[in-house]
Amino acid sequence: MALAMDKSALSTFLQTEFAQVADDFTIEEVREMGILVRLKVDERHLRPGGTVSGPSMFALADVSIYLAVLAMVGPKALAVTTNISMDFMRKPAAATDLLCDCRLLKLGKTLAVGDCLIRSDGMEAPVARASMTYAIPPDR
Repeated sequence: MALAMDKSALSTFLQTEFAQVADDFTIEEVREMGILVRLKVDERHLRPGGTVSGPSMFALADVSIYLAVLAMVGPKALAVTTNISMDFMRKPAAATDLLCDCRLLKLGKTLAVGDCLIRSDGMEAPVARASMTYAIPPDR
């Protein structure tokens, strides 16, 4: 299965459709059925104690699977999360960027299922894992 959108196209789409959060993320790598996305951690992503907040990690996982789906099916702005299960496994490194390695496990016509591992940049052990399902709008 070939990519429908490359790194450049996905970055442009994110800037156009989600300008309010686009600058928080950098697409590091796009591959068939997967993507690597960086959360550029800033003060607003931190919770007391200097660690990255759960909502920021959720946003990273959500954006990552969204972009992984679009990379395969093309620019469908109305694709939406329908289910998520997220495990927070260890405290992220203080004020360090997070990397989300996302792979699509199933890509159908109407649903996509993916798995995301989030790590602190430079660390091997994951800090969180998310399993997500996305609904893909039909072509009209």
